[in-house]
Amino acid sequence: MKVKVVAKDIGIPPRKVRRVVDMVRGKSVEEALTILRFVPSPAAAAVAKVIRSAAANAENNYQTPAPSLRVVAIYADEGRTLKRFRPQSRGRISPILKRSSHVTVLVEEA
Repeated sequence: MKVKVVAKDIGIPPRKVRRVVDMVRGKSVEEALTILRFVPSPAAAAVAKVIRSAAANAENNYQTPAPSLRVVAIYADEGRTLKRFRPQSRGRISPILKRSSHVTVLVEEA
């Protein structure tokens, strides 16, 4: 049984999250969490939280043992963008785009 979990509006740009997501695609859940534990990035903590949530949902809702789970699909999509402006010289402004991302994880029994 495939279990899908989506974490929305994580305050990290999707380009930075995709670097972390590519490391754990196709791995078992335990191996993915071990890899993410040693990655020095805030995105790694957010992705690990989503994977833990997917594993817990599979275990509680479908009685699937946690050691037999593997990450089938994982991807980071673009979320909302906060638009802010910074004053510049001579009365001008320049935009600041604060990007966020949605992380989707699909976990399945191996």
